[in-house]
Amino acid sequence: MSLSVRLTHGLGAFLLDAAFEAPDGVTALHGPSGAGKTTLVNAVAGLLRPDAGRIAVGGTILLDRQRGIDLPPHRRGVGYVFQDARLFPHLSVRQNLLFGRWFAARTNRGGGPDLPAIAELLGIGGLLHRRPAALSGGEAQRVALGRALLARPRLLLLDEPLAALDDARKAEILPYLERLRDIEGLPILYVSHSAPEIRRMATTVIRLERGRVTGQGTPAQMLPDPAAAPGVEWEVTLRHSRDGIAVLESPAGRLRIAGPVGRGPLRLRIRADQVLIARQPPQGLMVRNILEARVIGPLPEDAGLLRLQAGGGMLLARLPDPGDAPPPGSLVHAILTGEPEIVG
Repeated sequence: MSLSVRLTHGLGAFLLDAAFEAPDGVTALHGPSGAGKTTLVNAVAGLLRPDAGRIAVGGTILLDRQRGIDLPPHRRGVGYVFQDARLFPHLSVRQNLLFGRWFAARTNRGGGPDLPAIAELLGIGGLLHRRPAALSGGEAQRVALGRALLARPRLLLLDEPLAALDDARKAEILPYLERLRDIEGLPILYVSHSAPEIRRMATTVIRLERGRVTGQGTPAQMLPDPAAAPGVEWEVTLRHSRDGIAVLESPAGRLRIAGPVGRGPLRLRIRADQVLIARQPPQGLMVRNILEARVIGPLPEDAGLLRLQAGGGMLLARLPDPGDAPPPGSLVHAILTGEPEIVG
């Protein structure tokens, strides 16, 4: 059931002017904060009335401003799961779930899974008697998903559903989201800042920047996995952390990255495309890490990759022009233009 969106909406100085056609599966909206992702999802849900545009799911038109069609939220057949679960605190898990079924009756959308099936799908059968205050963050989000599914929506909207969870709770709930994708076959519009999440969940990625669609494709096309890119990994340890910046001891000396990080032995990954080479000491650059290094020479299997020796660690740098490589033994300055990633 494809999703068709064409919207224009102004919010002060910000203008959302986005259009895309999303096929079946999980369509992820990805982009920086302020790109318009939540505004777009709220318009699809009917929580925001755009200045102009058209939204259709399958053969059902939810909005067409030109034709005067604007279905209210409760008639759109859209399930919405927010960053926080937004469960009714005075109701049990069972009662919260049945509230979703009440919406299915109001929209005359029969069929679909019932409460026992949803409880089994999301692993919440043992929670039905509890109140929301007795649930973990991951459990509460699974109940919120169940409530949305029992409304028997034609489209599920997930707006940063894992953003408020720690890594352990994210790891707990991701398999359930994958089960929704693979077993239920429900079209999902998924908002996230997390590239690993999107690579794992999505079938289509829409890149949104400053209110406009700047790209669309598969996760592999839109968000290539940095782990697959050439690079090196170093063993590092935390020296101290202050004001959100962690100072690490590395084979090449001290490095600074955005914290916090753990205190035990860590592995830091530095990709080749994060390393720029300067033949002279750079001046006036606002970067955290510049390392002195000696040129070893090009990588034998890839002349565009230059090997560098920085203290006791090796670096790789991607050269824009392999013919312009500094000669072996040259002293250069390796400028780390991106944030190195803690990978273990």
